[in-house]
Amino acid sequence: MSRIFNVVAVQKKVYGTPEQNMSAVRQMLDTNDGNSCTGPLIDFLVLPEIFTCPYDNKCFPKFAESDGGSAYRFLSELARDRRMYVIGGSVPELENGKIYNTSYVFNRSGNLIGKHRKVHLFDIDVKGGQYFKESDVLSPGDTLTVFDTEYGKMGVCICFDIRFPDLFTSMRDAGVKMVFVPADFNMTTGPAHWEILFRSRALDQQIFMLGCAAARDENASYVAYGHSILTDPWGRIVKELGAEEGILTAQINLDTVESVRQQIPLRQSTQRLT
Repeated sequence: MSRIFNVVAVQKKVYGTPEQNMSAVRQMLDTNDGNSCTGPLIDFLVLPEIFTCPYDNKCFPKFAESDGGSAYRFLSELARDRRMYVIGGSVPELENGKIYNTSYVFNRSGNLIGKHRKVHLFDIDVKGGQYFKESDVLSPGDTLTVFDTEYGKMGVCICFDIRFPDLFTSMRDAGVKMVFVPADFNMTTGPAHWEILFRSRALDQQIFMLGCAAARDENASYVAYGHSILTDPWGRIVKELGAEEGILTAQINLDTVESVRQQIPLRQSTQRLT
């Protein structure tokens, strides 16, 4: 089984409508000259959290779609046409009158193989900083999301989920070697916690972590931090973008996971305290 594959994270600005945002994704892929994005060289593509509309509670009901909607079809076609796995950032998903912050995962044939609904909703009120309450509009998911590939098992979580280590322990216990994280940290939590959280989850579970964020737009109602990031099982930052639009590309070798786990066998050293 091959253990080496290529990943791409598209860090884009977010525009007012789904159509504008889907067009922007295609344009960034077509014009990217750092790595060919028109053939089978990309194995995994990941997009930012809520990539189809502004990250704003007023926008979620307006642009929410059921499975099979325009964003769903766009992501499926992107995966099929370019023969790659697509972790479709996240979109507002409508089901039975509830709205979820949902990440769709499609395989190289464009078939849905995973769907993660954000489990831990972003409800914070930082004195002198960011206030946001997703639970005013969104409902939480309640499942672990792991999907199979020819390289092994992969996991998905969304943004605020990264702050809950038990979720990642469960994914590692399920055999996951890499987790994709569509995210949208802000200018309060980003500078303080973005890098340390990705390094920590990579280090404590001995996995690769790839976070894809929206590019910063100072005129937006919610100002994203940007800084899409890749961290490895040793806890190192492999690559990180800045605040502007860009594409993070990297080659992953999952043999690194087994090597680190052999050198520091955390699971063998685990003791249960009473």
